[in-house]
Amino acid sequence: MILGHCSFGSPDVSLLVPLLPDVVLARGEPRLATLTQLVGDETLAHRPARELVLERLLEVLLIEALRCGSEIQNAPPGLARGLADERVAASLRAFHARPEYPWTIAGLALEASLSRSAFFARFSRTVGMPPMEYLSAWRMALAGRLLRGHELGLDQVAQRVGYSSSSSFSVAFARYAGISPSRYGRTF
Repeated sequence: MILGHCSFGSPDVSLLVPLLPDVVLARGEPRLATLTQLVGDETLAHRPARELVLERLLEVLLIEALRCGSEIQNAPPGLARGLADERVAASLRAFHARPEYPWTIAGLALEASLSRSAFFARFSRTVGMPPMEYLSAWRMALAGRLLRGHELGLDQVAQRVGYSSSSSFSVAFARYAGISPSRYGRTF
């Protein structure tokens, strides 16, 4: 038996962690066994870039564990259950790939091949929050990452996360993060 514990150092942790299951039970998964072996080997080795390799391997291990957890369909609502649902996952992939697109319930329902009402109900039940609330939180988390990178101006960040003006983005971001985007970029 192998146990693991994850902690996240990102300021965006409040978006991700509530959407993850408390426990993932995975039995007889060869990909997890291979990844676990690689993590063990890398942990014992003293090669250059060891910490970087371990960090990436552990990220992949977490994602793989979430993908194959045998209890995922019975897990509480969250991102893992959303990704396990083929229809909901299609909409998640769509707006993760194109956060700048002016998504609507109708557009996301089309991605999921569902009616608007069926999509809204299924997404909310599976992920634990309405689709537009999730999309907004995802955009703000992405904006936070872009602001911390200090490579883009406020107008560019706003456009990359689906806002047509930096002023409307600034209001939304301040509501989400509790501080202005420019202050957030300087602080983190």
